Amino acid sequence: MRTDTRARTRRAVALLAVVACSGLLAAGELVPVGQAATAAVPVPAGPDAAGVTWLCRPGLAGDPCLFPRGANDVAANGAKTAIPATPASASQSAFDCFYVYPTVTASAATANTGTAVTPALEGAAVEQASRFSQACNVWAPTYRQRTSASLAEGLGNDPAADEISYESLLTGWKDYLAHDNDGRPIVFIGHSQGAANLIRLLRSQIDDNPALRDRLVSAIILGGNVQVPKGKTVGGTFAHIPACTKASQTGCVIAYSSFSSPPPADSLFGRPGQGVSLQSDQTTKSGQQVVCTNPAALGSTGAAALTPYFVSSTSPTGDPWVTYSGLYTGTCESAGGATWLQITPRAGDTRPVVAPTLGPTWGLHLDDVNLSLGNLVNDVMAEETAYSHHHRTA
Repeated sequence: MRTDTRARTRRAVALLAVVACSGLLAAGELVPVGQAATAAVPVPAGPDAAGVTWLCRPGLAGDPCLFPRGANDVAANGAKTAIPATPASASQSAFDCFYVYPTVTASAATANTGTAVTPALEGAAVEQASRFSQACNVWAPTYRQRTSASLAEGLGNDPAADEISYESLLTGWKDYLAHDNDGRPIVFIGHSQGAANLIRLLRSQIDDNPALRDRLVSAIILGGNVQVPKGKTVGGTFAHIPACTKASQTGCVIAYSSFSSPPPADSLFGRPGQGVSLQSDQTTKSGQQVVCTNPAALGSTGAAALTPYFVSSTSPTGDPWVTYSGLYTGTCESAGGATWLQITPRAGDTRPVVAPTLGPTWGLHLDDVNLSLGNLVNDVMAEETAYSHHHRTA
């Protein structure tokens, strides 16, 4: 079912960095938006002129974010329905996606990785980002993330390593914004350590910058604790970027952490003041809650059907993805001071289900993205339509 790429990524993906807040603001004026990218020019591998190495970008040879999208939908009785592949070309989109991958390196030799593209990075990009290429041009700089071995020694135990991780990502963002964005609206996507760094990037570069905030289509921040005051949609982690409450909303955040049972008291996710703690106003539990937006029904409080996608093959032929229609529902729930996306398999269904392989503290963290990947891509498409309409009529 899930091949070496997925297994390798699952073993490597995991621990979440606690990063400190930065006050830097991005410069730049808003330019006309909605301009489609020009045809991709072949891009050589290795660092660009600014020293940034790209995991994914238009024109990159062997871009993992252009992985084929053909899939098999496996029914409860085992019958398979082919979902045809469509060309994964991101060279003509009027929208960009800026993807920040999770922890994928386990080395105990160093606290931070280098910036070379590795099979583990490519595996993460395939699994988490490649299906978004039907909606946007996917850009993903490599960055000097903390290794899982370093993080295992304790969250927040090495502020210098956290700073290296974030500053490396910030260099990639500034390079992209200065030389590649050309005023196109942006969807941000991040998971785990990628979510931690993306929260910090949005706080320091976007939240207080009206021109760049106007380019924000949405931010998908999974497996990281975006916080708001209880009963509110904005005002905790971000001063101006709210949680998404409907499919036609733009400039907002889709955020959740997945669990198959309520998060325990020591959970890293779903509980305010734990996991991603960026500054003192987020470390307190008083009056705060973690954001959960149901990707299958933004703004809904009820259960909704999830559309999962998992890699089943790395072969360039055939159908490399598998999905299971009707297997899972997702519901945003709050209890005992936690807020999370409750994942519930259909009773009596014999199809394989994901499990909290890292234990109850982590929940279904490893599968946050893939459990609802189809829904997330649809959310982005709906938000892009709304963004285009708004900017045509504004």
